[in-house]
Amino acid sequence: MKDKVILITGATSGLGAATARSFAALGAKIVFCGRRIKEGEAVQADIRANGGEATFIQADVTEEKQVADMVDATIKQYGRLDAAFNNAGANLYFGPVATTTAEQFNNTINVNLTGTFYAMKYELQAMKATGGSIVNTASTAGVKGVGKGIAAYVAAKHGVIGLTKAAALEYASSQVRVNAVVISALATEQWLSDVSKTPGMLEKIAAAMPLGRVSTVDDIIPFIGFLIADNSKMITGAALAIDGGISAG
Repeated sequence: MKDKVILITGATSGLGAATARSFAALGAKIVFCGRRIKEGEAVQADIRANGGEATFIQADVTEEKQVADMVDATIKQYGRLDAAFNNAGANLYFGPVATTTAEQFNNTINVNLTGTFYAMKYELQAMKATGGSIVNTASTAGVKGVGKGIAAYVAAKHGVIGLTKAAALEYASSQVRVNAVVISALATEQWLSDVSKTPGMLEKIAAAMPLGRVSTVDDIIPFIGFLIADNSKMITGAALAIDGGISAG
């Protein structure tokens, strides 16, 4: 990780913020984005206070120009882009397909799939001449059907994995590797807050996991680092399941 220039989207909280802190502590130069200024500046300040190097850029991944400007700012600051972790995304709505509105469907596709496409588009341009590694956040909803009222999210995350595989093949000759991490229930602060609103829900979700518990950010970050690091240089186009076995069923 030391001295690698790494761009992270969706890093004002949760997995993105934890990854930014972890990689900065290992000596990486972090540029990260999110929509929330206060939270982004707090993550930046925390990393710098602990001796790390990080720059927060307010950007919404659903806005192409903002994404392009963010990548351009990274290149201007460091002269290169070594790796990217495209983590921005969210499950915005719950409900059956027949009652999902066009706006709800499109919003879900935009934040999860189109936002990943915009990020990859400009990251790939930046990496084409020098090589690099891109990791996209997918989900078990991207490898199997989930009949729990999240069809738009399922469609978006299937799209992220398809886009990952297609880009991996297109840019392999440029030594740009593109992979995805397949994640299930992840105990971030926001997720735990949402789940705790329903008594017993956390225990129910954990019981449904083959390993009997939900993931933590510490379970996921080492594998993102592995896919970014040079010792995974023969891995591209992969959707790596770090999901407690849920996608095996």
